[in-house]
Amino acid sequence: MTKHLSALLIVAALLAGCAATPTSTNTADTSTQATELSKPGAGEAQTVTPAPQPSQMAAAKRASRMAGSGLDAEEEAARKDLWLRVRKGFAMPDLDNDLVRNREQWYASRPDYVARMTERSSRYMFYIVEEIERRGMPTELALLPFIESAFNPQAVSSAKASGMWQFMAATGKDFDLKQNVFRDDRRDVLASTRAALDYLTRLHDQFGDWQLALAAYNWGEGSVQRAIARNQKAGKPTDYESLRMPEETRYYVPKLQAVKNIVADPANFGLTLPPLPNHPYFLSVPIERDIDVALAVQFSGVSMEEFKTLNPQMNKPVILAAGTPQILLPYDNANQFLHRLAAFQGSTASWTAWVAPKTLKPAAVAEQVGMSEATLRDVNRIPPRMLVKAGSTLLVPRAATAQVDVPVHVADGATLALAPDQQLRKTTVKAGRKDSVASVAKRYRVSAAQVAEWNNVAVTASFKRGQRVVVYRPVKVASKSASRSAKRTKSASASKAKSSRVAARSSGKRAAKAPVRSAKATSRKSTAAVQVATTGSSAGSSTEPPAQ
Repeated sequence: MTKHLSALLIVAALLAGCAATPTSTNTADTSTQATELSKPGAGEAQTVTPAPQPSQMAAAKRASRMAGSGLDAEEEAARKDLWLRVRKGFAMPDLDNDLVRNREQWYASRPDYVARMTERSSRYMFYIVEEIERRGMPTELALLPFIESAFNPQAVSSAKASGMWQFMAATGKDFDLKQNVFRDDRRDVLASTRAALDYLTRLHDQFGDWQLALAAYNWGEGSVQRAIARNQKAGKPTDYESLRMPEETRYYVPKLQAVKNIVADPANFGLTLPPLPNHPYFLSVPIERDIDVALAVQFSGVSMEEFKTLNPQMNKPVILAAGTPQILLPYDNANQFLHRLAAFQGSTASWTAWVAPKTLKPAAVAEQVGMSEATLRDVNRIPPRMLVKAGSTLLVPRAATAQVDVPVHVADGATLALAPDQQLRKTTVKAGRKDSVASVAKRYRVSAAQVAEWNNVAVTASFKRGQRVVVYRPVKVASKSASRSAKRTKSASASKAKSSRVAARSSGKRAAKAPVRSAKATSRKSTAAVQVATTGSSAGSSTEPPAQ
């Protein structure tokens, strides 16, 4: 124990000079992982005790020797400023084209945007750089959240990618990022960073090139493989710039290169990057029992906004120890949290999980668990006109006397499934020949058990022909059926009326045509008579002159 404390004092002393920063109340620590905390002995409060690895202790000793021998200005600055450490770790080949210059100009013309991104990154950058260096990866990757999410761990894209590293749901599951009612690990700072670096490592191993690995991170490894195959078939180069790809992916690596160039020499772009402290911003604090988020915030002394910035994976107002065994807090606040938690005598959680035994209306659930329907809907995000399906996990009030926390299988596997709450209307239909409970159920798309219950018969029962059978159908379906029936009746009536009108018109036309034909016949006869008379006159006139 004495040896451990001595090591801690060495680390703290080394970093005391660089601990002051306007964005954090951290004092000191150089742990590669989020620092673990020791468990208290009997009767004593738990305190924060960093647990550095042997390699970290060696680094601390080297820093101590350097401090004793005197450092030049550049080395001293590097010890204090994380940006210098990032620059020294750059190892990717540079990309130099018009797209890079386009993105450089875009960032350079938005200094306020760059400043906001940098301020957000100050909470996470040290941890990310530590992880990248531990894995032997290029530190350009620490800048990737700048172009993915602007270092916003709560960012959600239009394609539903989530978190600082922008994982899609399916990819997140591939890398063991839990997504359930209580949390979404795609937004978890530690878990998502681990998953992103695992994924990038795999992609680099697959393609052997960081630019292609980055393209695959954005576009998908299958898409990059197919693009490479097309170029190979056409005898073309298969490097990043030679592949045909969507515009977003075409700009992806140039955007990262532009950020790298700005970090390497911000003054060249008329920008100033504030120094980032080269020590941890947060500590990892173990959670051993369920606790309300509001109580955790109260014990830690941070604002709710700051708490959510460090712990954005929480979906509900309670932290379940079985699913979220740790939270992140600023260095000094971690000790405060643990001391206040140890001194607290009451229940730490006012919420718990409840699994629906069957499909229920929200009103019925609210009555069973003892809360208002409005609160139930609000805290569980249940929209109107929806049913809670069997097996769904809901957040409900926890009894003050409850001693058992939510178990692991519920905390890790909680889902909420909803179904439309359809209003049913009672209808009576006539059974056909050889109709049974099963055949009626199939016809009306309901279960045989429902038909049997509605008619007080066995599930295996049969109906006599013409027997009246009760069936409950959704109002919309029943309305549509009635509407279709009404339309058919209306259509038949209209058709009949039309036929009558057509018949009447036809009869009228026939009656009207008969006199016309008679008149025409009479006219023809009169014309013929006139023609005969005229002919006789002409002949007579030819023999003798007309009378004067």
